[in-house]
Amino acid sequence: MMTAHVITRRNFLQLGASLGVVLGLSRFNWARAVSGSDYRALVCLFLFGGNDAHNMIIPLDSTQYNAYATARGELTIPQDQLLGISDTAQGSFGLHYSMPELQALYNQGKLAILANVGMLVQPTSYAQSTTTGFPLPLNLRSHSDQVAEMQTGIPNASGSTGWGGRTLDLMEFTYGYNSATAFPASISMNSPALFCNGSIVQNVMLQPGNYLSQDAMNLYPPSAAQARADAQSLIVTLTNGNAVIDAANKAMAGAIALNPLLEGAATSVSFQKPFPSTNLGDQLAEIARLISLNAQLGVGRQVFFCSLGGFDTHSGQLYQQEDLFQQVSQALDAFYAATVQLGLASQVTTFTLSDFGRTLQPSGSGTDHGWGNHHLVIGDAVQGGVIYGRFPLMTNYASFNASHDDFADDRGGMLPGISLSQYGATLARWFGAVDADLNGLFPTLAGFTTRDLGFLT
Repeated sequence: MMTAHVITRRNFLQLGASLGVVLGLSRFNWARAVSGSDYRALVCLFLFGGNDAHNMIIPLDSTQYNAYATARGELTIPQDQLLGISDTAQGSFGLHYSMPELQALYNQGKLAILANVGMLVQPTSYAQSTTTGFPLPLNLRSHSDQVAEMQTGIPNASGSTGWGGRTLDLMEFTYGYNSATAFPASISMNSPALFCNGSIVQNVMLQPGNYLSQDAMNLYPPSAAQARADAQSLIVTLTNGNAVIDAANKAMAGAIALNPLLEGAATSVSFQKPFPSTNLGDQLAEIARLISLNAQLGVGRQVFFCSLGGFDTHSGQLYQQEDLFQQVSQALDAFYAATVQLGLASQVTTFTLSDFGRTLQPSGSGTDHGWGNHHLVIGDAVQGGVIYGRFPLMTNYASFNASHDDFADDRGGMLPGISLSQYGATLARWFGAVDADLNGLFPTLAGFTTRDLGFLT
């Protein structure tokens, strides 16, 4: 026979863990949502550690490939293992052999590659980058600083908001999106993300598979469980003048309201293409379930953040990247298929960020911290099957000198040709920002002539 009215230490700790997940919910005043007809979502996949994209996409032109192989040494990917793609202007390239799903998406025109993106204060040549006093991003090649700068979009100062959160602020409080719903619009998986923080919009952190259920409500008889739930609902509506208690009550009220929505999303949709059973697969599956609720809840704009670590490959890079790239390719492919199934493939754009790139020249079985990096953008709104920006010439590394602007140093760290502010501004414009909004979202954008890179319709 079940024991009534007992809260065990285990149940109490599990309830506390669930509360910790939703501290960001304290701002929400839950109300009935209304359906919205205009929905868009930005999904950021952050590759923590500094992805070495020199082995993610490789030129297949014989002269360029030979220069790449000479520079890469033992980290060279054999040419016959690469997965062929092409760009009408820049020629033939190969993706890493662990990425067949992304090769297919590129060849279908659903994936674009942005070549040599990085933090820049202003357009920068090699000669300028070596000139004393020329404005460069703060603490280049530092993990913590570059992770923060990539998420804030501010290369020359600290920031407490991310460019995803600021863009959502703009959408909500200037253009009126999400006014009919209190469902979270800024969501990160597993841990808080600076990218998702706005000045007004707060980042809500959720965990895949955690639907904020309370074990403490599993009482017998059911009338006892209902009595406890009613009492809790009453308690969380009370205010007593203690700011800490009031904030906790608001967080609990948000969790109570969110729980049935999350549980409903978990059971209401079955994805035709299975997500891989990986941490990244779980994160993107959860995001797909949350996105499936948009019409029901009247959400107009959302930003999401998920991540995969392990890209700080100072050693053992070949076998580590094989596994990491496979996880990325399979999870992104399943997520894109889910957006197609939901009828939202043109309304959801997924893109990658990372701390920085890495050196072309190896250091033993790995590589060192670099600067510029290649990135991926996926969705039906993407003008795919194209490499945007100028792909660095490997022969310019072989004959490295001050007249070449492809590389920042003689180790083969790329000198960015596209700034993060241009990359982000293009995504923000698709999200609903107009040109007059962009300088406020990206403080250094005004120094760049091209404000829209053209990879989104």
